[in-house]
Amino acid sequence: MTIAEAWLAGREHLAACGVAEAAITAEVLLRHVLGMTRTELYLRWDRPVDNATWDRYCRLLDERSRGRPVAYITGSREFMGLDFAVDERVLIPRPETEVLVEMVLAVARQLTAPVLADVGTGSGAIAVSLAVRRPDALVIATDLSADALEVARGNAVRHGVAGRMRFLCGDLLAPLRGEGLRVDVLACNPPYVGPTEAAALPCEIREFEPAIAVLAPEGESFHARLVDEAPGVLKPGGWLIMEVAAGQAPRVVELVKQSGHFELPRVCRDGLGWERVVAARVLPEP
Repeated sequence: MTIAEAWLAGREHLAACGVAEAAITAEVLLRHVLGMTRTELYLRWDRPVDNATWDRYCRLLDERSRGRPVAYITGSREFMGLDFAVDERVLIPRPETEVLVEMVLAVARQLTAPVLADVGTGSGAIAVSLAVRRPDALVIATDLSADALEVARGNAVRHGVAGRMRFLCGDLLAPLRGEGLRVDVLACNPPYVGPTEAAALPCEIREFEPAIAVLAPEGESFHARLVDEAPGVLKPGGWLIMEVAAGQAPRVVELVKQSGHFELPRVCRDGLGWERVVAARVLPEP
């Protein structure tokens, strides 16, 4: 069997199992087992595939047909142009979250040696991306899950920024308060799927991604806590920047306004036009 024939067989298998984007998924899995780039794959289209490689490819196809996300199968996901190791201990980074990172970088542009915090860091995608792009910054990554922090540390080492980061374990802002830390920008992509929406989640999210990183008691419950607690850890003029689900921005904006602790919030849209990030600057201390 050639590489071309293996890809065709994989595509047909995934399509028959109802897997979306069967062609590109089959290609990604085949490139993974062969250890090839896309260009190398096409240049060697007629190269034979040995039995061991074919067997491994079939196992990966079977995993995907049962709903396991491709990123967990290959163990990696690209975010902000960087490659991150991911597994079932952490949420898979999404392209829309890059809007959050870009907003943090924008508000911190005028600051020298800023202190940036990523709360609920998971894989460390946000925190490590910030550390890579702001070599002068101290980046603090927190998470309730010690397992997630282990993944984040590994990604920090992978990208050579571990020496400029701190990793703290605890619930939401408690680790920052416990260390007496004040930050210039506090970023968070919190769990925001409420109980009524949880049943409608795709199988690959509902059954494979960590519930602690996805589900909230109510859709905006973590946003409400951040709005209430963030002024206690932000420096004067500091920023709270939160990702929101599609349709949540108006309610989160209202939470910010009602708190009385922030200036009028900004809302940023993602590449699909959804309001994805709410950013608010804390009022100066009286």
